[in-house]
Amino acid sequence: MKRVLLSWSSGKDSAWALHALRRRPDVELVGLLTTFNEAAGRVAMHAVRRALVEAQAEAAGLPLTAVMLPQPCTNEAYERRMKDAIAAARSEGVTHMAFGDLFLEDIRAYRVRLLDGSGVGPLFPIWTSREETPALAAAMLAAGIEAVLTCVDSRQLDPGFVGRPFDAALLADLPEGVDPCGERGEFHTFCRRCPAFSTEIAVTPGEVVVRDGFHFADLVPA
Repeated sequence: MKRVLLSWSSGKDSAWALHALRRRPDVELVGLLTTFNEAAGRVAMHAVRRALVEAQAEAAGLPLTAVMLPQPCTNEAYERRMKDAIAAARSEGVTHMAFGDLFLEDIRAYRVRLLDGSGVGPLFPIWTSREETPALAAAMLAAGIEAVLTCVDSRQLDPGFVGRPFDAALLADLPEGVDPCGERGEFHTFCRRCPAFSTEIAVTPGEVVVRDGFHFADLVPA
Protein backbone atom coordinates (compact mmCIF):
# COMPACT_ATOMS: atom_id res chain seq x y z
CA MET A 1 0.00 0.00 0.00
CA LYS A 2 1.37 3.38 -1.04
CA ARG A 3 0.89 6.18 1.51
CA VAL A 4 0.48 9.20 -0.74
CA LEU A 5 0.70 12.95 -0.22
CA LEU A 6 -0.91 14.86 -3.12
CA SER A 7 0.57 18.11 -4.39
CA TRP A 8 -2.48 20.39 -4.43
CA SER A 9 -2.69 23.55 -6.55
CA SER A 10 -6.44 24.03 -5.88
CA GLY A 11 -7.19 23.51 -9.58
CA LYS A 12 -9.08 20.98 -11.66
CA ASP A 13 -6.03 18.81 -12.47
CA SER A 14 -5.25 18.37 -8.78
CA ALA A 15 -8.90 17.48 -8.21
CA TRP A 16 -8.83 14.96 -11.05
CA ALA A 17 -5.66 13.42 -9.59
CA LEU A 18 -7.45 13.17 -6.23
CA HIS A 19 -10.37 11.43 -7.92
CA ALA A 20 -8.02 9.03 -9.74
CA LEU A 21 -6.04 8.18 -6.61
CA ARG A 22 -9.18 7.53 -4.58
CA ARG A 23 -10.12 4.83 -7.09
CA ARG A 24 -6.81 2.96 -6.75
CA PRO A 25 -6.79 0.02 -4.31
CA ASP A 26 -3.02 0.28 -3.82
CA VAL A 27 -3.15 3.89 -2.54
CA GLU A 28 -3.88 5.40 0.87
CA LEU A 29 -4.20 9.17 0.54
CA VAL A 30 -2.85 10.81 3.67
CA GLY A 31 -3.01 14.51 2.84
CA LEU A 32 -2.69 17.47 0.50
CA LEU A 33 0.31 19.78 0.18
CA THR A 34 0.00 23.35 -1.10
CA THR A 35 2.54 26.15 -1.50
CA PHE A 36 1.39 29.61 -0.44
CA ASN A 37 2.83 33.08 -0.81
CA GLU A 38 3.44 33.83 2.87
CA ALA A 39 2.95 37.59 2.42
CA ALA A 40 -0.40 37.33 0.62
CA GLY A 41 -1.68 34.04 2.05
CA ARG A 42 -2.59 32.84 -1.44
CA VAL A 43 -1.67 29.91 -3.69
CA ALA A 44 1.27 30.68 -5.95
CA MET A 45 0.18 31.38 -9.59
CA HIS A 46 -3.48 30.60 -8.89
CA ALA A 47 -3.72 33.44 -6.32
CA VAL A 48 -6.48 31.57 -4.49
CA ARG A 49 -7.15 32.53 -0.88
CA ARG A 50 -5.85 30.07 1.69
CA ALA A 51 -9.30 29.81 3.31
CA LEU A 52 -10.71 28.39 0.07
CA VAL A 53 -7.95 25.76 -0.14
CA GLU A 54 -8.66 24.82 3.47
CA ALA A 55 -12.32 24.42 2.52
CA GLN A 56 -11.28 22.08 -0.32
CA ALA A 57 -9.19 19.98 2.07
CA GLU A 58 -12.12 19.74 4.47
CA ALA A 59 -14.42 18.71 1.62
CA ALA A 60 -11.87 16.06 0.61
CA GLY A 61 -11.57 14.84 4.21
CA LEU A 62 -7.79 15.24 4.18
CA PRO A 63 -5.32 17.29 6.24
CA LEU A 64 -3.59 20.17 4.47
CA THR A 65 0.15 20.79 4.69
CA ALA A 66 0.91 24.44 3.94
CA VAL A 67 4.40 25.26 2.62
CA MET A 68 4.93 29.01 3.00
CA LEU A 69 7.10 30.68 0.37
CA PRO A 70 8.75 34.11 0.63
CA GLN A 71 7.96 36.91 -1.81
CA PRO A 72 9.92 37.13 -4.00
CA CYS A 73 10.90 33.46 -3.96
CA THR A 74 14.06 32.15 -5.56
CA ASN A 75 14.18 28.59 -6.85
CA GLU A 76 16.73 27.82 -4.14
CA ALA A 77 14.33 28.98 -1.42
CA TYR A 78 11.48 27.02 -3.01
CA GLU A 79 13.49 23.81 -3.13
CA ARG A 80 14.76 24.21 0.42
CA ARG A 81 11.26 24.61 1.87
CA MET A 82 9.82 21.85 -0.29
CA LYS A 83 12.57 19.44 0.71
CA ASP A 84 11.95 20.23 4.38
CA ALA A 85 8.25 19.47 3.88
CA ILE A 86 9.02 16.23 2.03
CA ALA A 87 11.41 15.12 4.78
CA ALA A 88 8.74 15.80 7.40
CA ALA A 89 6.20 13.81 5.38
CA ARG A 90 8.63 10.91 5.04
CA SER A 91 9.15 10.88 8.81
CA GLU A 92 5.38 10.46 9.18
CA GLY A 93 5.28 7.43 6.89
CA VAL A 94 4.57 8.99 3.48
CA THR A 95 6.01 6.76 0.74
CA HIS A 96 4.96 8.68 -2.39
CA MET A 97 4.09 12.18 -3.54
CA ALA A 98 1.59 12.55 -6.37
CA PHE A 99 1.33 15.36 -8.91
CA GLY A 100 -1.45 16.41 -11.29
CA ASP A 101 0.88 17.04 -14.24
CA LEU A 102 -0.35 15.99 -17.67
CA PHE A 103 2.33 15.97 -20.37
CA LEU A 104 5.18 18.44 -19.83
CA GLU A 105 8.28 16.27 -19.65
CA ASP A 106 10.53 19.00 -18.19
CA ILE A 107 8.15 19.56 -15.28
CA ARG A 108 7.96 15.82 -14.63
CA ALA A 109 11.76 15.54 -14.66
CA TYR A 110 11.97 18.43 -12.18
CA ARG A 111 9.53 16.75 -9.78
CA VAL A 112 11.51 13.51 -9.97
CA ARG A 113 14.77 15.34 -9.27
CA LEU A 114 13.28 17.19 -6.30
CA LEU A 115 12.28 13.89 -4.69
CA ASP A 116 15.51 12.09 -5.55
CA GLY A 117 17.17 10.69 -2.42
CA SER A 118 14.28 11.70 -0.13
CA GLY A 119 12.85 8.21 0.28
CA VAL A 120 9.58 9.49 -1.22
CA GLY A 121 8.75 8.28 -4.72
CA PRO A 122 6.92 10.29 -7.42
CA LEU A 123 3.47 9.41 -8.79
CA PHE A 124 1.79 10.93 -11.85
CA PRO A 125 -1.71 9.42 -11.74
CA ILE A 126 -3.24 11.42 -14.63
CA TRP A 127 -0.23 11.60 -16.96
CA THR A 128 -1.34 11.66 -20.58
CA SER A 129 -0.34 13.10 -23.97
CA ARG A 130 -0.99 16.54 -25.44
CA GLU A 131 -3.20 14.90 -28.08
CA GLU A 132 -5.46 13.42 -25.40
CA THR A 133 -6.16 16.55 -23.33
CA PRO A 134 -9.36 17.44 -25.23
CA ALA A 135 -10.79 14.07 -24.25
CA LEU A 136 -9.44 14.50 -20.72
CA ALA A 137 -11.15 17.88 -20.33
CA ALA A 138 -14.43 16.35 -21.53
CA ALA A 139 -14.03 13.44 -19.11
CA MET A 140 -13.53 15.85 -16.20
CA LEU A 141 -16.75 17.67 -17.03
CA ALA A 142 -18.67 14.43 -17.51
CA ALA A 143 -17.53 13.23 -14.08
CA GLY A 144 -18.81 16.37 -12.39
CA ILE A 145 -15.70 18.52 -12.08
CA GLU A 146 -16.67 22.18 -11.78
CA ALA A 147 -13.99 24.86 -11.80
CA VAL A 148 -13.45 28.59 -12.34
CA LEU A 149 -10.58 30.24 -14.20
CA THR A 150 -8.64 32.20 -11.59
CA CYS A 151 -5.68 33.23 -13.73
CA VAL A 152 -5.11 33.88 -17.44
CA ASP A 153 -1.80 34.53 -19.14
CA SER A 154 -2.72 37.32 -21.57
CA ARG A 155 0.25 36.42 -23.78
CA GLN A 156 -1.48 33.12 -24.57
CA LEU A 157 -5.20 33.73 -24.03
CA ASP A 158 -7.60 36.67 -24.05
CA PRO A 159 -7.92 38.00 -20.47
CA GLY A 160 -11.70 38.04 -20.88
CA PHE A 161 -11.61 34.33 -20.03
CA VAL A 162 -10.61 34.99 -16.41
CA GLY A 163 -13.44 34.33 -13.97
CA ARG A 164 -15.33 32.13 -16.44
CA PRO A 165 -16.45 28.62 -15.46
CA PHE A 166 -14.48 25.74 -16.90
CA ASP A 167 -17.26 24.18 -18.93
CA ALA A 168 -18.20 23.01 -22.41
CA ALA A 169 -18.87 26.57 -23.57
CA LEU A 170 -15.41 27.67 -22.50
CA LEU A 171 -13.78 24.70 -24.24
CA ALA A 172 -15.65 25.58 -27.44
CA ASP A 173 -14.44 29.19 -27.21
CA LEU A 174 -10.76 28.43 -26.68
CA PRO A 175 -8.62 29.51 -29.66
CA GLU A 176 -6.70 26.94 -31.64
CA GLY A 177 -3.36 26.23 -30.02
CA VAL A 178 -4.57 26.72 -26.45
CA ASP A 179 -4.49 23.48 -24.49
CA PRO A 180 -8.01 22.67 -23.23
CA CYS A 181 -6.55 21.83 -19.81
CA GLY A 182 -4.27 24.90 -19.75
CA GLU A 183 -1.25 22.66 -19.30
CA ARG A 184 1.15 25.15 -20.91
CA GLY A 185 0.16 27.81 -18.38
CA GLU A 186 -2.49 29.47 -20.54
CA PHE A 187 -4.85 29.50 -17.56
CA HIS A 188 -5.22 28.18 -14.02
CA THR A 189 -8.36 27.15 -12.18
CA PHE A 190 -9.98 26.68 -8.80
CA CYS A 191 -12.02 23.48 -8.41
CA ARG A 192 -15.29 24.08 -6.60
CA ARG A 193 -16.91 20.68 -7.16
CA CYS A 194 -15.30 17.25 -7.50
CA PRO A 195 -16.42 13.61 -7.14
CA ALA A 196 -13.98 13.35 -4.23
CA PHE A 197 -15.50 16.35 -2.37
CA SER A 198 -18.27 15.91 0.17
CA THR A 199 -19.66 19.35 -0.69
CA GLU A 200 -19.32 22.16 -3.22
CA ILE A 201 -17.06 25.13 -2.45
CA ALA A 202 -19.26 28.05 -3.46
CA VAL A 203 -17.28 31.01 -4.83
CA THR A 204 -17.92 34.22 -6.74
CA PRO A 205 -15.35 35.89 -9.03
CA GLY A 206 -14.50 39.32 -7.63
CA GLU A 207 -11.99 42.01 -8.54
CA VAL A 208 -9.60 41.30 -11.42
CA VAL A 209 -5.97 42.23 -10.79
CA VAL A 210 -3.26 42.43 -13.48
CA ARG A 211 0.36 41.62 -12.70
CA ASP A 212 3.13 41.03 -15.25
CA GLY A 213 0.69 40.12 -18.01
CA PHE A 214 -1.32 37.73 -15.81
CA HIS A 215 -4.97 38.50 -15.05
CA PHE A 216 -6.21 37.16 -11.70
CA ALA A 217 -9.84 36.95 -10.61
CA ASP A 218 -10.12 37.17 -6.84
CA LEU A 219 -12.48 34.38 -5.84
CA VAL A 220 -14.52 35.11 -2.72
CA PRO A 221 -16.67 32.67 -0.75
CA ALA A 222 -20.27 32.89 -1.95
